[in-house]
Amino acid sequence: MYIVSPETVLWIGKDFCLCSSSSGDSLALTRVQCPNHPDAILVEDYRAGDMICPECGLVVADRVIDVGSEWRTFSNDKDLKDPSRVGDAENPLLSGGDLTTMISKGTGAASFDEFGKSKYRNRQTMSSSNRAMLNTFKEISTMADRINLPRNIIDRTNNLFKQVYDQRTLRGRANDAIASACLYVACRQEGVPRTFKEICAVSRISKKEIGRCFKLILKALETSVDLITTGDFMSRFCSNLGLSKRVQMAATYIARKAVELDLVPGRSPVSVAAAAIYMASQASAEKKNQKEIGDIAGVADVTIRQSYRLIYPQAAELFPPGFIFDTPLDKLPQL
Repeated sequence: MYIVSPETVLWIGKDFCLCSSSSGDSLALTRVQCPNHPDAILVEDYRAGDMICPECGLVVADRVIDVGSEWRTFSNDKDLKDPSRVGDAENPLLSGGDLTTMISKGTGAASFDEFGKSKYRNRQTMSSSNRAMLNTFKEISTMADRINLPRNIIDRTNNLFKQVYDQRTLRGRANDAIASACLYVACRQEGVPRTFKEICAVSRISKKEIGRCFKLILKALETSVDLITTGDFMSRFCSNLGLSKRVQMAATYIARKAVELDLVPGRSPVSVAAAAIYMASQASAEKKNQKEIGDIAGVADVTIRQSYRLIYPQAAELFPPGFIFDTPLDKLPQL
């Protein structure tokens, strides 16, 4: 740090300074300290540029120069086209590292041809491929924010899209469809799967198109995803329905037991989870109807009924031991 005064130049580091007077005296190492509290560790106020004693608040030295990065923007200063002095953060997924060359307008005679036109022009500041990827990254971030996905899933989705885009194996497919499928794959790979309908709800792409791109991406990248289970959705569905932990644990047990007994062959984990939640809620005091569960799970009422009919005959074997029934087994809906 530097403190500049008319007679002295100080270099401060860990409360020490080098002093050089205008009279030509030799450099001397002295300690900047509070006269009232010599042992106190001084605090630097970077905003004000002061060295302050934390004990009494005395400003021991002022005009400390901040050598950190300049992050101030100048959007209100003279309507400059580029209000930022440092530029955007580098994106490693974009080719060229976001580095572009800008040629300023010349003022001398050598900058113009014989017809008075400028010899040097900035035809393009960003390649078309970078622009397309940047727009898609923004769309991915928007979709993820709508369903409250964390940053690590956004980063994985961006990397998946970058790999697919560079391979050019999905030519003819819209970038939005590829991005939606990449988001679905990233959720599966990170262990927080979302249903196709949940991805459709935050994008403009149909479930059928996302499914096609999903299969093509797995084939193109030679990767795989773990199989989804009823437990992947149970806690989120029950939480959105406002069900207690007791009902959630019962629904999880019912769904897992139904799969183990092979009562729901060919049924998707989402529909099995919805049917298990319906059975557990109907047996408790926190009853939820098929429409409420269907709206949260993204499945039709008829799908819940079909899965429920398959597990209902074995209801006595599906509930966990010690479950307290508010509605007896023989009084459960038969649909």
